[in-house]
Amino acid sequence: MQDVQIESEADPRADPAGRTFVRALTAVVVLAALWRLGVLVVDKWHQPLLLNDSIYYSAQAQQLADGIWFREIFVDRPGAEHGPLTSILLASVSWVDDPVPWQRLLTVLCGIATVALIGLLGRRVGGERVGLIAASIAAVYPNLWMNDGLVMSESVSVLMVVSVLLAAIGLLDRPTIASAALVGLLAGLAALARSELALLTPAVVVLLAAAMWRATAAGGRAWRVFTVPAVVGVVSLATVAPWVGFNLTRFEEAVTLTTNDGTTLLGSYCDATFSGPELGGWSIFCVTADPAYSMDEEPSVRSVRQRDLAMRYARAHVDELPKVVLARVARTLDLYGLDSLVAQDVGEERWRWASWAGIVSWWALFPLAMTGAVLMWRSGRPGAAGTAVQRRRWWVLVCPVVSVFVITVVFYGAHRIRSSMEPTVVVFAAVALAAAVERRADRPQPGDLVRPAGPV
Repeated sequence: MQDVQIESEADPRADPAGRTFVRALTAVVVLAALWRLGVLVVDKWHQPLLLNDSIYYSAQAQQLADGIWFREIFVDRPGAEHGPLTSILLASVSWVDDPVPWQRLLTVLCGIATVALIGLLGRRVGGERVGLIAASIAAVYPNLWMNDGLVMSESVSVLMVVSVLLAAIGLLDRPTIASAALVGLLAGLAALARSELALLTPAVVVLLAAAMWRATAAGGRAWRVFTVPAVVGVVSLATVAPWVGFNLTRFEEAVTLTTNDGTTLLGSYCDATFSGPELGGWSIFCVTADPAYSMDEEPSVRSVRQRDLAMRYARAHVDELPKVVLARVARTLDLYGLDSLVAQDVGEERWRWASWAGIVSWWALFPLAMTGAVLMWRSGRPGAAGTAVQRRRWWVLVCPVVSVFVITVVFYGAHRIRSSMEPTVVVFAAVALAAAVERRADRPQPGDLVRPAGPV
């Protein structure tokens, strides 16, 4: 594969004032906003919520607006079915008589902000061309925009993931206590948006420790080896601590982030998801078939009991786990169970056609992303300019990918699970496309060839 020089953010060929980039990025974000707001107004504004997680997020936000702090929706018990961040954000617009349209608008605004931040992230890792291509992809990529307008956590969590990546790369480039605290804060907020994103904090801390260690070996400041990663970890823990402490005081069993781990595991480890069309997925029917289920059961007790049921099933079918894990990964990569994945999307209020468009887009984008990942890694090859910088940035982008595949292997494969790595896929794909444009621009054109002075 031909080596391609990936432009750095500070490339002297770039516009010194960045005005051209800002204008172009603004235009892309405006187009992304027009599309998302148009979809919201035309299709979603007056659409009632379906029976899925959106009921929880919406009702919890309305309770918060009324001063009721995280109680179950249908019974008067403590509630922590999902992380609190999405509901807290939605509560800011939930004091009106009909809050659902405004809750939808808020998630749309999160999606629009995500497009802008993906553009900035692309610029940070590959220059202005990569940034604009990444933002353009994000503006039209169905796997991003079809979440915007849903009263769910994906738009919020993806925004937090991009924020963490952008801040972490900034920290690696200019390590300070303040920037480390910002990364820790954002990583903690990401965990409060979706509990599986708690994996981002240890991933980033390990990466930072390794980067600071190598920098020290090259003559950097020794105090950064321990201080910078420690600040990230401590601030991240401090961000989630109020929620964790709140949960530990109000449930019968120990609860940290959520009480839905038992439900998630039970729906992942059962006959329906170990064979047949739902292999490697998650089935609500496994949860509703729970013989001991009761609305009056305390949520943390239910979670522990369902987790035990799931683990007993896993131990009894351990020989089938390789097949199931392979199917889970294939589902996450849109290589298996497509009808099932689309049906799940439709049940979560995504359009069938948009879900299929997202699958086709993924098929086109993921190979490009793999190519871009290789190109970005090779641009930091030994002896090349910016070796350490580019490879550190590469590892930052990969952190959500690692998180997604860990969750996929342990739980199940689905588009919702994959959502956290979509920004990384978009940026890596933009790197590949920018490299292709650069190769084409550097290719001699027919008019550039020197013509003979006389007849041949």
